[in-house]
Amino acid sequence: MNNEVVLIGSNAMGSPDEKLGRLILGNFLRILSERENLPQYIILWNGGVKTAVRGADTIDSLKTLQSRGVTIISCRTCVEYFDIEDDIVAGEIDGLVRILDILSNHSVLTI
Repeated sequence: MNNEVVLIGSNAMGSPDEKLGRLILGNFLRILSERENLPQYIILWNGGVKTAVRGADTIDSLKTLQSRGVTIISCRTCVEYFDIEDDIVAGEIDGLVRILDILSNHSVLTI
């Protein structure tokens, strides 16, 4: 993969149909997890943090990516805003200072 960071800002891809958007994002992460070349980071912010919560359809793919060495970071501000700190089961929670450092120093694919 040419992009070192995948930035996910929603729990769905595209619009206007949110149900379809969740399906597309789930398929995207599943296919990404099966690729040989992986990003170094997946950063989740805004509604994207909801992809890392217990029971989300995307958890298995995120855990596979994590087990294959991809660092998954959920934005602390976003997690606190949605009050889901105890529900995050994939990756880690970190602040915007680290996220900004990563985004500033790597090529980014924004979803």
